[in-house]
Amino acid sequence: MAAVTAYVGLGANLQAPASQVRRALDELAAVPKTRITARSPLYKSPPLGPQDQPDYVNAVAAVETTLAPLELLAALRAIETAHGRRRDGTRWGPRSLDLDLLIYGDVTMQTPELTLPHPGVPERAFVLYPLHDIAPALVIPGLGAVSELRARLGDARIERLEPQDA
Repeated sequence: MAAVTAYVGLGANLQAPASQVRRALDELAAVPKTRITARSPLYKSPPLGPQDQPDYVNAVAAVETTLAPLELLAALRAIETAHGRRRDGTRWGPRSLDLDLLIYGDVTMQTPELTLPHPGVPERAFVLYPLHDIAPALVIPGLGAVSELRARLGDARIERLEPQDA
């Protein structure tokens, strides 16, 4: 299988979230048949959903991989589990680590486990700002250009925590 460029969203708001995200980036770099080609700075943003929880720290990584989408998703879930993530059905609650497969080349798919591209990308500043940092010219299949999607957000409540070259 030829290498595909995929984009992974990382987020955490528990247990030293910036450290959780940085460690997860290191672990993502160790996934077999996968290498990180770019990583965004870290950003802080308010939680999506219930507001009675800590702010999130988020980032996006670009990877080249020869893993199939569901294989890459399984590797992401294994990293989450190693960080104490429990999938109990709670949506948008606090978590030690959340990894989302956002984009996988030009693949579009919808299965019970995975929808590509991730359907939340166009509305989420915590995805679009870091994604724009590493891939401003990227066109997301069925959604449009990252630069245009980010511009539509207007004034987002998001704060960069690191310089661009972090």
